Amino acid sequence: MKSPAEMSAQIRSLLRGAGFDLVGIAAAVSPTGYDRLLDWVTAGHAADMDWVQRRLSAYQHPDGVMPGTKSVIMAGMNYFQGPDESAGTGAAATDRAEGDVRVARYAWGSVDYHDLLKARLKPVAASIRHEMPEARTRIVVDTAPLLERDFARVAGIGWFGKNTMLISRQMGSWFLLGAILTDAELQYDNAFEVDHCGTCTRCLDACPTQAFPEPGVLDARRCISYQTIENRFQPVPEGLREGHGNWLFGCDVCQDVCPWNRFAKHSAESGFQKRAELHGLDCLAILDLNEQDFQKLFGKTPLSRSGRAGLLRNAAIVLGNTGNQSAVISLKVALGDHEHLVRGAAAWALGRLGGPDAQQALLNQQLVETDATVRSEIENALGSLRVMT
Repeated sequence: MKSPAEMSAQIRSLLRGAGFDLVGIAAAVSPTGYDRLLDWVTAGHAADMDWVQRRLSAYQHPDGVMPGTKSVIMAGMNYFQGPDESAGTGAAATDRAEGDVRVARYAWGSVDYHDLLKARLKPVAASIRHEMPEARTRIVVDTAPLLERDFARVAGIGWFGKNTMLISRQMGSWFLLGAILTDAELQYDNAFEVDHCGTCTRCLDACPTQAFPEPGVLDARRCISYQTIENRFQPVPEGLREGHGNWLFGCDVCQDVCPWNRFAKHSAESGFQKRAELHGLDCLAILDLNEQDFQKLFGKTPLSRSGRAGLLRNAAIVLGNTGNQSAVISLKVALGDHEHLVRGAAAWALGRLGGPDAQQALLNQQLVETDATVRSEIENALGSLRVMT
């Protein structure tokens, strides 16, 4: 049987060969970030992510995921695909081409990163069990109560930026983490103890919705990524909608401005390359998608997470931020959608765009609308139209 040092060297080699750019191994300990997690949840910053609250105790130690865990193997894979041609030159959507929308880079690819990373980790886990027949393993990619970033720091991969992202000196923050838990003892890396952000606050200053109440703390309730992805069943709070600009799914603003990301290199992983259908993605076309079309286009991609209603809601908000009157026709149709989430966002967008056609559509829908939340959106939209006139 191989020694812990020999096995660790083999694991690192296998992970590099599997396409992982960053590799580190940490002892299974209680993560230092656990108390911060408790404070974060207590402050309400987890928004409606109830699964965090339900599994709080499990985050206290990797044993909560796999009893008897002794080692946590962390691996990071670069997903950077270069500049975003849809970024425009300003913070608002109004200075961009009318059809341009932005999607967070991690979701550009043709596969869900959970599936891709798990597939690359499986042979490595199998190798551990082959070399150490008594060993058990479990693969984790962002779905179990494990503080992956904490263990990546303990494994020497990087430090926490003020935007809560894990940052590598070699790669910046454009990478995704996967983990292998095992009850085998391995050779451990030194923790990353230095904060290289210094006095820089670019990420905090650039956030369009002021989602960072203080350095190192993210309030998910104000975060564009949370609102456009995880918040699948509720309207986006009205005070945040303008700040969403043309973000359809997720947000990369705090990473775009990070000086450490100037070192980012293009990922060679084909699964992360931007899909053809995302080039020139048009919110008007998205509003026309029925459930079948949505599943056909996005069903096996990260964009499926928001669901049809969530994605169409996001598209309506983007259109409301463009000031483009040609969107009124599609928004009038969306105002009659069977999903109240879509109708409400369409009403808001029509109120933002204004004009006699928008006003008449709102008045017509007001006569037949039965959902109280949508009725309120219509009333507010009509109120804004009266103010504009």
